[in-house]
Amino acid sequence: MSTTSHAAGSEHDSQGHHGFSHPMPVWQLLAVFAALIVLTALTVFQSKFDLGNLEVWLSLFIATVKASLVILFFMHMIHDKPLNVIVFMGSFIFVALFLGFVLMDAHGYKDVVEPQEAPPAATTP
Repeated sequence: MSTTSHAAGSEHDSQGHHGFSHPMPVWQLLAVFAALIVLTALTVFQSKFDLGNLEVWLSLFIATVKASLVILFFMHMIHDKPLNVIVFMGSFIFVALFLGFVLMDAHGYKDVVEPQEAPPAATTP
């Protein structure tokens, strides 16, 4: 019985599977971390400027890139099947696009959210 389990174990090792872990080099993780720090600094820097509707799109673009880095490297999606990566990242990008269009449209309804003052009532003599 022990030879059977040993043979199965050696077959497992010859296929090169490591279970669920995907070891990544430390330099790669540090590079992704540095990119996240730079993108966070860029987000803070761009918030100091009034860019109108472009500000929403730029903020969402930076947030989408940061989330994509986290998903691909720290959640090991980069080691998954390509179709899964395409579907997941595509849906994530569409969520960012939908959010951007909603936020741009909400800017046009400022008068509904902040009603204008009513004119003073006419006094009768």
